[in-house]
Amino acid sequence: MEFRIDSSALTEAVAWASRVLPARSSVPVLGGLLLEAADGGLRISGRDYEASARIELAADTERDGRALVLGRRLLDICKVLPRGTVECAIEGARLSVTGGGARFGLSLLPLDDYPAQPALPVFRGTVEAGAFAEAVAQVAVAAGRDDSLPVLTGIRLALDGTTMTLAATDRYRYAVRALEWKPEPPGHEAGTDGAAAEGIDVVVPARRLTEIARSLTTAGPVRLALDAGSIGFESARTRTTTRLLDGRLPRHDKLFALGEHAVAETALAPLTEAVGRVAVVAEGDSPVQLRFTEDAVHLRAGYEDDVASQRLPAVLEGAESLTVAFNPGYLLDALYSFASDSVRFRLLGPGQRALLTDASGTTHRHLLMSVRAPLV
Repeated sequence: MEFRIDSSALTEAVAWASRVLPARSSVPVLGGLLLEAADGGLRISGRDYEASARIELAADTERDGRALVLGRRLLDICKVLPRGTVECAIEGARLSVTGGGARFGLSLLPLDDYPAQPALPVFRGTVEAGAFAEAVAQVAVAAGRDDSLPVLTGIRLALDGTTMTLAATDRYRYAVRALEWKPEPPGHEAGTDGAAAEGIDVVVPARRLTEIARSLTTAGPVRLALDAGSIGFESARTRTTTRLLDGRLPRHDKLFALGEHAVAETALAPLTEAVGRVAVVAEGDSPVQLRFTEDAVHLRAGYEDDVASQRLPAVLEGAESLTVAFNPGYLLDALYSFASDSVRFRLLGPGQRALLTDASGTTHRHLLMSVRAPLV
């Protein structure tokens, strides 16, 4: 195998494929990246037992061939390569990487021990990568971090007609985002095997899905593939898969049905800044208190000697005044997840559920439990 390629393009591709490599593994070859040069192109693949990634890019191939090398070591080398064209070739039991007067040699791993890349599941439809990445980021903040409750570390992905719903919860908050997607083939909700895409409801590891979505941000339309055990995404140059989590997230329908409630609305950016500002005196589990009145919201945090406060314009309907308090970290996560000019609070009262939305109140919703806090 021998090929020439731009160092920046190689670095980008190696970094993309390396995302799925395990931090440590009892199977050494799973730390490897498979490089395949043929027909004027280069394919780089990586995998572990949970996920896989493959990327294709143009290269000047002198000799076709395959090489398996330690992925993270190759990435470290790529990051320090001089800019310009680099030449990669198999020389005996090593892969040489040469460019700009620098030369590196990487030991080859045994190809016979490397497992084949998993096939993509059944294609279900197409989603715009940018919108999908934004939606995943908006709900991922609410996913759990406790590995003893695996299903809560995931993001629910549900397909119903032309609507895709993403949701995540750690039991203290619940984020939901809906977006449009195009079932495949066009015109009806069916996968290439004839199975209906409508009604599909699975849970994807949040960390994996966040990485995938972020890496596909500029990829344009992305094809989504899904079956009972795994999910996959394919763009013009890339293909990636990850296993699903067992179980189901608790439904959000009843939680989000608040009944009679007050509604407060204020500008998003000033509120986000103000919460971050007053929270510097909120130690431990100390909450940030928001007291809404007819024309303002009064923020306050801290107790006794260390206190902070700020007043902002706001509008309250359904009550003369209403005071709620939130964990400042959870509240900031929720506020940062919105991209609108204003944020709307649907409030039941102190110590009860509060639903945050943008002005439309339909596509992105974030439920928080308020906490009962002593008056300060």
